[in-house]
Amino acid sequence: MEDQAQLLARIASALERIAPPYPDGIDWQSAPAYVWDSNGARPVDNIEAPSLDLLRGIDRQKAAVTQNVARLAAGLPAHDMLLWGARGMGKSALLRAATLDAQAAGGTIALVQVASDAVATLPWLFAQLAKVERNFLVFVDDLGFAEGDTITPRHLRSWLDGGIEARPTHVRLAVTSNRRAILPRHASEQDDPVNPRDAVDDMLALADRFGLSLGFHNASQDDYLAILHGYAKAYGLTLDEGEALEWAKRRGARSGRVAWHFIVELAGREGRELGSLAR
Repeated sequence: MEDQAQLLARIASALERIAPPYPDGIDWQSAPAYVWDSNGARPVDNIEAPSLDLLRGIDRQKAAVTQNVARLAAGLPAHDMLLWGARGMGKSALLRAATLDAQAAGGTIALVQVASDAVATLPWLFAQLAKVERNFLVFVDDLGFAEGDTITPRHLRSWLDGGIEARPTHVRLAVTSNRRAILPRHASEQDDPVNPRDAVDDMLALADRFGLSLGFHNASQDDYLAILHGYAKAYGLTLDEGEALEWAKRRGARSGRVAWHFIVELAGREGRELGSLAR
């Protein structure tokens, strides 16, 4: 059995991981976006995102997200958002593009992307943002929990519901996930859940806390080609639909990301430069 000194050392180490000493010196008014990770916050000078016009095949989702972000940027009531579904269909790109659009329209809003290793520290982030007279969209990309982790989703549910500590009205949370239930990562890759039903219900309880939940599905052939034509027109590229379809077939998917990769291939062949846009 470990002695008392070893036990105290383990407890101290665990507390440091849970509640690291974040610095208070960050200027939350100076940048369009920030990254929050295990070391605290750092500003990001530019938000990389495609134009909203180039995000095709997701018109309903695009309208809902841009309207919600615009409300938040204007200081109006807005929803927390869960964007779930097919990979590569523009979930995170849409959040970035909607924030850029709201900023261009004069909204006082910043995007704060939370790294996967810092999800448990969200309360410290919200405490920081509560003191700032600016609107914030806190963004967690590809959220998933380790097997057996019931603490983090419960803390997140508590924050979404509004626990004993009122959350800031000018801060909203946006989460992307491959599945609406936000299953543990190793289970989310299976066709059938490997967790007990009560664990799935627990994760669905978290998903139900979001005021706006939007599903993203694999692109149809027409949507895939429409995405490609939009990019090709924007960058002055010559598109061969047959080759584009073969490209998707070889990758086993039709999505905005697959379309973008094909555009990168075309631009490379034709010697044209592209911006660093990503789906």
